[in-house]
Amino acid sequence: MDKLRNVAIIAHVDHGKTTLVDEMLKQSGVYRENQEIVDRVMDSNDLERERGITIMAKNTAVWYGDTKINIVDTPGHADFGGEVERILKMVNGVILLVDAAEGPMPQTRFVLSRALELGHRVIVVLNKIDRPDQRIHEVVDEELELLMDLDATDEQLDSPMLFCSGRNGTASYSPEVAGTDLKPLFETILEYIPAPEMDEDAPFQMLVSSIDYNEYVGRIAIGRIERGVVKQNQEIEVCNYHTPDAPTMKAKAVSLYQFDGLSRVPVTEAGAGNIIAMSGIGDITIGDTICARGFAEPIEFVKIGAPTLEMTFSVNDSPFAGQEGKFVTSRQISERLRRETLKDVSLRVSEVEGSTDSFNVAGRGEMSLSILIETMRREGYEFQVSPPRVLYKEIDGKTCEPIERVVVDVPQEAMGSVMEKLGARKGEFVQMTPVGSRMKLEFLVPSRGLFGYRNEFLTDTKGEGILASVYDSYAPYKGDIARRSTGSLIAFETGEAVAYGIWNAQERGAMFITPGTKVYGGMVIGVGNKSDDVPVNVCRTKHLTNTRASGSDEALRLVPPKQLSLEQCLEFLADDELLEVTPKNLRLRKRILDHSLRMKMLMRNR
Repeated sequence: MDKLRNVAIIAHVDHGKTTLVDEMLKQSGVYRENQEIVDRVMDSNDLERERGITIMAKNTAVWYGDTKINIVDTPGHADFGGEVERILKMVNGVILLVDAAEGPMPQTRFVLSRALELGHRVIVVLNKIDRPDQRIHEVVDEELELLMDLDATDEQLDSPMLFCSGRNGTASYSPEVAGTDLKPLFETILEYIPAPEMDEDAPFQMLVSSIDYNEYVGRIAIGRIERGVVKQNQEIEVCNYHTPDAPTMKAKAVSLYQFDGLSRVPVTEAGAGNIIAMSGIGDITIGDTICARGFAEPIEFVKIGAPTLEMTFSVNDSPFAGQEGKFVTSRQISERLRRETLKDVSLRVSEVEGSTDSFNVAGRGEMSLSILIETMRREGYEFQVSPPRVLYKEIDGKTCEPIERVVVDVPQEAMGSVMEKLGARKGEFVQMTPVGSRMKLEFLVPSRGLFGYRNEFLTDTKGEGILASVYDSYAPYKGDIARRSTGSLIAFETGEAVAYGIWNAQERGAMFITPGTKVYGGMVIGVGNKSDDVPVNVCRTKHLTNTRASGSDEALRLVPPKQLSLEQCLEFLADDELLEVTPKNLRLRKRILDHSLRMKMLMRNR
């Protein structure tokens, strides 16, 4: 058992976890000499590769000498925080990665506090030390302050510190000495992270910390064997710490796999301390304990955080419904959403009361829900979604809402506008720290106050600001927050947009469409200059006359349209609007398409 180490790599988003794992795989000889290697190999799905983020935690294993090191690459985004909490149960120590320029960020604090609570040993790695704007010595101090702030023990405060460049695959014990390879990191893992202390003679017991899903075998449970040995086809039973009175589920360990490099290797048995994957249990979920038959003894487990945000997914009912999607019915959408809950345990799906074709989908944040929407549209689904809304809770008779801890890193000249905007969104200022020529500001902001803010933030900071947020707590309702100060430009009739119609409409605001775009009555085609919605006719053509003035046929000058990404569309949505999602298009629309009906509703609500 001395020849085994289990570690997780934890860090804030974009601090270089996946790139470092790449180099560890390369330098431990996982690849054949002639094998083609892709960057960030652990980010295996298309969306992860495009966005440069890790969404699902991944397992891999490398050999250093005759020691096997199981490595778990965890997501850094706050929306996938549920993943991180569970993974830490599988390991005996963590590698905490900190960007040598940015320093500790909100997610660094969140994941480190979880690791310290579990008593894990920590190896602090300052990454990206080759950045021209690195500030190694200040970041070392910030890291020690963070450890003290989180009540680390004396041993944890004495954690070894390494200086790495994940991209170049180098590590060293001192910032003054350049490293040549990752040998210091491997050596530190072997010396400092303890081997798992396990009892192989006791009855088998394993906590499920992660779930994979496969179309052929269903759910695959991943976890570390706490004690005992499991053999293929062994009779097992499943219990859960949070439901002690529920009957245990009987099953059989159909297949067992261990991790080796990037592949899963089938094995016939596995002993305590190993991280394994097991298939054959239908309704297994994260937090369940798998035990030998007759020895049901659940392991204590942190309950997965409840969702804080909800959106309604429904069948597309626009005039263009069914033209572009392959899966369009409520049954197909419902099945796909239920299938997602098998993989993502922080997601909740429920039917909307009184409706057969709408489903409420609740998750940890806008990011996780937008990734689900993007994944579904790429698979050929067509549907429409409502604006995101927060989930309130009754606590001690008071209505409470989710609060996010927001850290912004901005140029000093942008500080005033950021503080003003977040103040208007009921943000509570916590602290300010100068970082070179920039400022790091911390706020506590209601989750709903951040809807639609990221675009404004980038504009206010001229694209130089960094904004990161992590769920903090529920607090009493902070009062009304104004969402959007401008109205929408709405197509008045169905048809094809023409240059003359757009030219006439563009003085009312910024357009989202180009000539030739098909539109329908009630579709949102731009953002207005004023606070009220304005109907415009972009299908209107020029009337020909038999007399022509000399300047009447000059070329029409069209302003290039504003092209919105999926996240920007979700941020833009007003309460009475929906987003129509198809494999080819994203269309904003009013809930009530008919202009006269919409006006009647507006008058009634006033």
